[in-house]
Amino acid sequence: MDLILDFERPLMELYKRIDSLVALQEAEGLDLSASIQQLHQQAERLHRQIFSALTPWQRALLSRHPRRPYSLDYIQALFTEWMELHGDRAGHDDAAIVTGLARFHERPVAVIGHQKGRNTKENLHRNFGMPRPEGYRKALRIMQLAERYRRPILTFIDTPGAYPGVDAEARGQAEAIARNIMEMSALTVPVICVVIGEGGSGGALAVGVGNRVLMMENAIYSVISPEGCAAILWRDRAEGPKAAEALRITAEDCHRFGVADEIVPEPSCGAHRDHQVTFENLDAALARHLDELSALDGPTLRQDRYDRYRQLGTVLEMVGAPA
Repeated sequence: MDLILDFERPLMELYKRIDSLVALQEAEGLDLSASIQQLHQQAERLHRQIFSALTPWQRALLSRHPRRPYSLDYIQALFTEWMELHGDRAGHDDAAIVTGLARFHERPVAVIGHQKGRNTKENLHRNFGMPRPEGYRKALRIMQLAERYRRPILTFIDTPGAYPGVDAEARGQAEAIARNIMEMSALTVPVICVVIGEGGSGGALAVGVGNRVLMMENAIYSVISPEGCAAILWRDRAEGPKAAEALRITAEDCHRFGVADEIVPEPSCGAHRDHQVTFENLDAALARHLDELSALDGPTLRQDRYDRYRQLGTVLEMVGAPA
């Protein structure tokens, strides 16, 4: 059964009433068209009211919705000749990150993405989309392969963050993330990163240093989860909605601050309600940016990426401050 978020519930109840009346009309031969039309109008008004004023917390809930498309869903929909590659060549593999080679609009590309599970068994296998060091080292291996064979790199970001367990720290989690950031900065092939759900902390940045960073409309990107922030500031994870407001985690905020280069629209009720429209919107955006970046040579691509990140942030100067 599909998960219905609290703020969606009144709208979903209306749609259920409409479906019930339609079924009754067909079964009994009654004319209920006036009532059905009235409920449709009511549902349209409520839909506009809810989805035109989503709070940052509500967008965070949408970004985590278990029916949203995950990396493998995008890979299946957007790419051809997909061949998944496993392992970090140091004795480990990590199912929380998928990597491989494919074709995008007939162009050879390398693809990297976080992967969550749809149920408990899959989530345990994928570690809830939280990679360990071997996942990032696997991603780095594919990036180096792409660099060697001049393939553009497309990454799909969707993680609460890197796995914080003792075993991950013992195997060099911080070093693996830092190395990926450093190596991605020096690549001379086009790199496009897409935040498709949660973009959590260093776990996202380890595959997020791109010439272009796109965000799905209801994705979030943050140094920490709202609940984690609330636990630190207010010692209460229930204050997550307040933290979400303060963190400026939405695609709109990230685009305004230059963290994201483009917001990719989702269906009006969210990506989880219509995968096909979501795929089509992202396909068009990726194709456009890849065409633009493919016209640049290697050193220019590297400098473009460097300049992009050097320009992030704002410096405020105090009037009358001592020199």
